[in-house]
Amino acid sequence: MAALAVEPTPGGFVFDNCRRNGFVEKKGHPLPNARKTGTTIVGIVFKDGIVLGADTRATEDTIVADKNCSKIHYIAPNIYCCGAGTAADTEMTTLLISSNLELHRLSTGRTARVCVANRMLKQMLFRYKGYISAALVLGGVDPTGPHLYSIHPHGSTDKLPYVTMGSGSLAAMSVFESRYKPNMERDDAVKMVRDAVAAGIFNDLGSGSNIDVTVITKDKVDYIRPYDEANKKGVRQGDYRYKKGTTAVLSEKVKKIDFEVTSETVEAMET
Repeated sequence: MAALAVEPTPGGFVFDNCRRNGFVEKKGHPLPNARKTGTTIVGIVFKDGIVLGADTRATEDTIVADKNCSKIHYIAPNIYCCGAGTAADTEMTTLLISSNLELHRLSTGRTARVCVANRMLKQMLFRYKGYISAALVLGGVDPTGPHLYSIHPHGSTDKLPYVTMGSGSLAAMSVFESRYKPNMERDDAVKMVRDAVAAGIFNDLGSGSNIDVTVITKDKVDYIRPYDEANKKGVRQGDYRYKKGTTAVLSEKVKKIDFEVTSETVEAMET
Protein backbone atom coordinates (compact mmCIF):
# COMPACT_ATOMS: atom_id res chain seq x y z
CA MET A 1 0.00 0.00 0.00
CA ALA A 2 1.54 3.26 -1.10
CA ALA A 3 2.08 5.87 1.59
CA LEU A 4 0.54 9.29 1.07
CA ALA A 5 3.12 11.95 0.37
CA VAL A 6 2.60 14.90 2.69
CA GLU A 7 4.66 18.00 2.15
CA PRO A 8 6.06 19.37 5.41
CA THR A 9 4.85 22.79 6.45
CA PRO A 10 7.69 25.31 6.18
CA GLY A 11 8.60 27.10 9.40
CA GLY A 12 9.17 30.77 10.01
CA PHE A 13 7.02 33.80 9.26
CA VAL A 14 4.44 33.78 6.49
CA PHE A 15 3.94 37.09 4.67
CA ASP A 16 0.98 36.07 2.48
CA ASN A 17 -1.36 38.41 4.32
CA CYS A 18 1.03 41.34 3.82
CA ARG A 19 1.07 40.78 0.05
CA ARG A 20 -2.70 40.36 0.06
CA ASN A 21 -3.24 43.57 2.03
CA GLY A 22 -0.92 45.46 -0.31
CA PHE A 23 -2.84 44.20 -3.34
CA VAL A 24 -6.20 45.14 -1.79
CA GLU A 25 -4.91 48.61 -0.90
CA LYS A 26 -3.71 49.21 -4.48
CA LYS A 27 -7.23 48.42 -5.70
CA GLY A 28 -8.53 51.43 -3.78
CA HIS A 29 -9.83 49.68 -0.64
CA PRO A 30 -8.29 51.34 2.45
CA LEU A 31 -7.22 49.09 5.28
CA PRO A 32 -9.23 49.36 8.52
CA ASN A 33 -7.75 51.47 11.27
CA ALA A 34 -7.20 50.24 14.80
CA ARG A 35 -9.90 51.33 17.23
CA LYS A 36 -8.57 53.96 19.61
CA THR A 37 -9.93 54.17 23.12
CA GLY A 38 -9.15 56.54 25.96
CA THR A 39 -9.02 55.79 29.68
CA THR A 40 -6.72 55.82 32.69
CA ILE A 41 -7.23 52.99 35.19
CA VAL A 42 -4.81 52.07 37.96
CA GLY A 43 -4.46 49.75 40.93
CA ILE A 44 -2.04 49.40 43.81
CA VAL A 45 -1.43 46.99 46.70
CA PHE A 46 -0.98 48.61 50.12
CA LYS A 47 -0.47 47.20 53.59
CA ASP A 48 -4.09 46.25 54.32
CA GLY A 49 -5.64 45.81 50.88
CA ILE A 50 -6.13 47.22 47.39
CA VAL A 51 -6.79 50.70 46.00
CA LEU A 52 -8.32 51.02 42.52
CA GLY A 53 -8.69 54.29 40.63
CA ALA A 54 -10.14 55.47 37.32
CA ASP A 55 -11.12 58.59 35.43
CA THR A 56 -14.72 59.19 34.29
CA ARG A 57 -14.43 60.32 30.64
CA ALA A 58 -16.01 58.16 27.94
CA THR A 59 -15.09 59.13 24.36
CA GLU A 60 -16.50 58.34 20.93
CA ASP A 61 -13.66 59.05 18.50
CA THR A 62 -12.87 62.74 19.19
CA ILE A 63 -16.16 63.42 20.99
CA VAL A 64 -16.62 63.29 24.77
CA ALA A 65 -19.70 61.05 25.00
CA ASP A 66 -19.98 60.93 28.80
CA LYS A 67 -18.26 63.11 31.40
CA ASN A 68 -19.20 60.96 34.39
CA CYS A 69 -18.83 57.35 33.28
CA SER A 70 -18.33 54.73 36.00
CA LYS A 71 -15.32 52.54 35.13
CA ILE A 72 -14.97 50.65 38.43
CA HIS A 73 -17.23 47.60 38.24
CA TYR A 74 -18.53 45.27 40.93
CA ILE A 75 -17.42 41.63 40.69
CA ALA A 76 -18.02 40.29 44.22
CA PRO A 77 -18.37 41.81 47.70
CA ASN A 78 -14.58 41.60 48.10
CA ILE A 79 -13.54 42.03 44.43
CA TYR A 80 -13.82 45.02 42.07
CA CYS A 81 -12.55 45.60 38.55
CA CYS A 82 -11.57 48.68 36.48
CA GLY A 83 -12.32 48.53 32.77
CA ALA A 84 -10.70 50.21 29.75
CA GLY A 85 -11.66 49.78 26.11
CA THR A 86 -15.16 49.63 24.69
CA ALA A 87 -17.60 50.64 27.42
CA ALA A 88 -20.22 48.05 26.45
CA ASP A 89 -17.63 45.23 26.41
CA THR A 90 -16.23 46.06 29.84
CA GLU A 91 -19.72 46.48 31.33
CA MET A 92 -21.19 43.24 30.01
CA THR A 93 -18.03 41.19 30.61
CA THR A 94 -17.85 42.20 34.28
CA LEU A 95 -21.60 41.64 34.72
CA LEU A 96 -21.34 38.13 33.30
CA ILE A 97 -18.34 37.15 35.41
CA SER A 98 -19.94 38.70 38.51
CA SER A 99 -23.03 36.54 37.97
CA ASN A 100 -20.96 33.38 37.42
CA LEU A 101 -18.86 34.12 40.49
CA GLU A 102 -21.99 34.53 42.60
CA LEU A 103 -23.22 31.12 41.43
CA HIS A 104 -19.79 29.70 42.25
CA ARG A 105 -19.96 31.21 45.76
CA LEU A 106 -23.44 29.81 46.38
CA SER A 107 -22.36 26.38 45.11
CA THR A 108 -19.20 26.14 47.22
CA GLY A 109 -20.36 28.15 50.25
CA ARG A 110 -17.02 29.99 50.32
CA THR A 111 -15.84 33.55 49.80
CA ALA A 112 -14.87 34.18 46.19
CA ARG A 113 -11.12 34.09 45.55
CA VAL A 114 -9.53 36.76 43.38
CA CYS A 115 -7.61 34.13 41.40
CA VAL A 116 -10.93 32.47 40.45
CA ALA A 117 -12.27 35.75 39.04
CA ASN A 118 -8.98 36.24 37.21
CA ARG A 119 -9.21 32.76 35.65
CA MET A 120 -12.84 33.29 34.58
CA LEU A 121 -12.04 36.62 32.94
CA LYS A 122 -8.90 35.48 31.13
CA GLN A 123 -10.53 32.31 29.78
CA MET A 124 -13.53 34.27 28.46
CA LEU A 125 -11.38 36.93 26.77
CA PHE A 126 -8.99 34.36 25.26
CA ARG A 127 -11.94 32.51 23.78
CA TYR A 128 -12.83 35.59 21.70
CA LYS A 129 -9.23 36.25 20.51
CA GLY A 130 -9.20 39.92 21.48
CA TYR A 131 -12.44 40.88 19.73
CA ILE A 132 -13.90 41.79 23.13
CA SER A 133 -12.21 45.13 23.73
CA ALA A 134 -11.84 44.90 27.50
CA ALA A 135 -8.58 45.69 29.29
CA LEU A 136 -9.13 45.15 33.00
CA VAL A 137 -7.47 45.85 36.34
CA LEU A 138 -8.78 43.29 38.83
CA GLY A 139 -8.26 43.76 42.55
CA GLY A 140 -9.60 42.22 45.72
CA VAL A 141 -8.91 40.80 49.16
CA ASP A 142 -9.64 37.16 50.02
CA PRO A 143 -8.57 34.83 52.88
CA THR A 144 -5.09 34.56 51.28
CA GLY A 145 -4.55 38.33 51.24
CA PRO A 146 -4.74 41.22 48.74
CA HIS A 147 -4.26 40.42 45.04
CA LEU A 148 -3.99 42.68 41.98
CA TYR A 149 -4.08 41.52 38.34
CA SER A 150 -3.93 43.17 34.93
CA ILE A 151 -5.96 41.38 32.25
CA HIS A 152 -5.42 42.15 28.57
CA PRO A 153 -8.08 41.79 25.83
CA HIS A 154 -6.40 38.70 24.35
CA GLY A 155 -6.45 36.87 27.70
CA SER A 156 -2.93 37.37 29.05
CA THR A 157 -2.64 38.34 32.72
CA ASP A 158 -0.03 39.67 35.14
CA LYS A 159 0.05 39.77 38.92
CA LEU A 160 1.84 42.91 40.07
CA PRO A 161 2.09 45.24 43.10
CA TYR A 162 0.90 48.20 40.98
CA VAL A 163 -0.81 48.30 37.59
CA THR A 164 -1.84 50.93 35.03
CA MET A 165 -3.83 50.42 31.83
CA GLY A 166 -5.47 52.56 29.16
CA SER A 167 -4.23 55.37 26.95
CA GLY A 168 -3.09 57.38 29.98
CA SER A 169 -1.22 54.44 31.51
CA LEU A 170 2.29 55.73 30.74
CA ALA A 171 1.75 58.99 32.60
CA ALA A 172 0.16 57.12 35.52
CA MET A 173 2.98 54.56 35.60
CA SER A 174 5.56 57.34 35.95
CA VAL A 175 3.92 58.32 39.27
CA PHE A 176 3.93 54.74 40.56
CA GLU A 177 7.51 53.99 39.54
CA SER A 178 8.83 57.13 41.21
CA ARG A 179 6.88 56.93 44.49
CA TYR A 180 5.80 53.33 45.18
CA LYS A 181 6.97 51.65 48.38
CA PRO A 182 5.98 48.23 49.76
CA ASN A 183 3.58 48.12 52.74
CA MET A 184 2.23 51.64 52.25
CA GLU A 185 -0.38 53.14 54.53
CA ARG A 186 -3.93 53.59 53.27
CA ASP A 187 -3.85 57.40 53.02
CA ASP A 188 -0.53 57.37 51.15
CA ALA A 189 -1.79 54.73 48.71
CA VAL A 190 -5.02 56.62 48.01
CA LYS A 191 -3.07 59.85 47.45
CA MET A 192 -0.72 58.09 45.03
CA VAL A 193 -3.64 56.56 43.09
CA ARG A 194 -5.27 59.98 42.88
CA ASP A 195 -2.06 61.55 41.55
CA ALA A 196 -1.53 58.71 39.05
CA VAL A 197 -5.03 59.09 37.56
CA ALA A 198 -4.61 62.88 37.52
CA ALA A 199 -1.35 62.45 35.57
CA GLY A 200 -3.25 60.41 32.99
CA ILE A 201 -6.03 63.02 32.84
CA PHE A 202 -3.67 65.96 32.26
CA ASN A 203 -1.40 64.15 29.76
CA ASP A 204 -3.95 62.19 27.72
CA LEU A 205 -6.86 63.67 25.76
CA GLY A 206 -8.83 60.44 26.08
CA SER A 207 -8.94 60.72 29.89
CA GLY A 208 -10.62 63.44 31.88
CA SER A 209 -13.30 64.71 34.25
CA ASN A 210 -13.36 63.23 37.77
CA ILE A 211 -11.37 60.63 39.69
CA ASP A 212 -13.12 57.60 41.23
CA VAL A 213 -11.40 55.55 43.94
CA THR A 214 -12.28 52.21 45.53
CA VAL A 215 -10.48 50.98 48.66
CA ILE A 216 -10.84 47.24 49.36
CA THR A 217 -9.82 45.83 52.74
CA LYS A 218 -10.56 42.63 54.61
CA ASP A 219 -13.47 44.16 56.54
CA LYS A 220 -15.14 46.55 54.08
CA VAL A 221 -15.12 48.30 50.71
CA ASP A 222 -15.16 52.09 50.30
CA TYR A 223 -16.40 53.09 46.84
CA ILE A 224 -15.74 56.85 46.64
CA ARG A 225 -17.37 58.45 43.59
CA PRO A 226 -16.18 61.04 42.93
CA TYR A 227 -13.03 61.17 45.03
CA ASP A 228 -11.67 64.29 43.35
CA GLU A 229 -12.52 66.60 40.47
CA ALA A 230 -9.35 67.04 38.45
CA ASN A 231 -10.72 69.12 35.58
CA LYS A 232 -12.83 71.86 37.11
CA LYS A 233 -14.92 73.88 34.70
CA GLY A 234 -13.65 77.44 34.37
CA VAL A 235 -15.69 80.63 34.78
CA ARG A 236 -16.23 82.91 31.81
CA GLN A 237 -14.35 86.16 32.29
CA GLY A 238 -16.32 88.26 29.78
CA ASP A 239 -19.94 88.89 28.83
CA TYR A 240 -20.85 87.53 25.40
CA ARG A 241 -24.38 88.95 25.18
CA TYR A 242 -24.97 91.63 22.57
CA LYS A 243 -27.77 94.14 22.24
CA LYS A 244 -30.35 93.77 19.52
CA GLY A 245 -29.28 95.58 16.38
CA THR A 246 -25.54 95.21 16.99
CA THR A 247 -25.22 93.15 13.80
CA ALA A 248 -26.51 94.97 10.71
CA VAL A 249 -29.16 93.25 8.56
CA LEU A 250 -28.02 93.54 4.92
CA SER A 251 -31.13 92.10 3.27
CA GLU A 252 -34.43 90.57 4.26
CA LYS A 253 -36.74 88.31 2.27
CA VAL A 254 -39.99 86.68 3.38
CA LYS A 255 -41.17 83.73 1.32
CA LYS A 256 -44.76 82.59 1.52
CA ILE A 257 -45.25 78.83 1.75
CA ASP A 258 -48.52 77.45 0.39
CA PHE A 259 -49.99 74.62 2.44
CA GLU A 260 -52.62 72.17 1.25
CA VAL A 261 -55.08 71.59 4.08
CA THR A 262 -56.71 68.17 4.11
CA SER A 263 -59.23 66.68 6.47
CA GLU A 264 -59.24 63.14 7.78
CA THR A 265 -62.06 61.22 9.44
CA VAL A 266 -61.80 58.00 11.39
CA GLU A 267 -64.72 55.60 11.64
CA ALA A 268 -65.06 53.21 14.54
CA MET A 269 -64.80 49.52 13.77
CA GLU A 270 -67.83 47.30 14.20
CA THR A 271 -67.31 44.74 16.93
